[in-house]
Amino acid sequence: MSYKKLFFPIGGGEELEERIYGALLIAKKFNIKLDVLQSILKESNSFYRSFAIPDNIKNDIDKIVDIKYKEENEAFVKLFERVSKEVEVDISKVSLKIKEGLRSNLVEQESKFCDLVIAAAPPSGLTTATFETAVLKSGKPVLMFPRVLRKFSTDSIIIGWNNSTEASRSLTSSIQLLKQAKKVHIISSIEYVKDLGVMENLISYLKEHNINASYEIIKTTRIPGQALLNAAQEGNFDLIVAGAYGHKGLKELMFGGATRYLLENTTIPVFMSH
Repeated sequence: MSYKKLFFPIGGGEELEERIYGALLIAKKFNIKLDVLQSILKESNSFYRSFAIPDNIKNDIDKIVDIKYKEENEAFVKLFERVSKEVEVDISKVSLKIKEGLRSNLVEQESKFCDLVIAAAPPSGLTTATFETAVLKSGKPVLMFPRVLRKFSTDSIIIGWNNSTEASRSLTSSIQLLKQAKKVHIISSIEYVKDLGVMENLISYLKEHNINASYEIIKTTRIPGQALLNAAQEGNFDLIVAGAYGHKGLKELMFGGATRYLLENTTIPVFMSH
């Protein structure tokens, strides 16, 4: 499919300016519409409403919360506008929304109306509500970028193939990017591909889309995802295409080993689909 609209959810925390820069850099490359969502959870007034506090004090607290909320929003807008000028992105194609509410709920809802989600890698590989929801609840492919990104290219792309449903979905979802690349290389291992006919079928499939790709069977390491990242870095690839693996536990959402390794260690954008 042809991408027409990107969606970028952004939370708080460190490296806010850097994450905005990276997202706008990607949007500039795609040169299509970009929806940006900044969600702020306004402090609830309900926690003190049940106490025997005079109404005038309650009203004063409400005013302080409102002022803080307004100041934070204004500061974010100014930062966003400044970075937009620095990146020289076409601002007419960018829509910035600031909404109040639970971030995961807002991201899940707003991410439904795009072709591709772009999301900054979570800090230290520790998944956040924003990132988890973007990858696992949007129903869209996700382009994850390092929290500090100063250059974005899709000239050379490496595909990690393990014959899974997630890898297949990521491959098909990334066709538009693969068609624009100058170099496409697929890697797998004997652990996942017993018959090289699978790889030949992949090459043939991509040729149907006028994509000339090569493949390689590599040795894996004990750490899932490490071999893929090593190959990507050693080959100076611009982008990784891989499946995102996750499952729900009783209380938290956990990503599979290969995905966790990429979250924690990649310095290269990763295109993934769940």
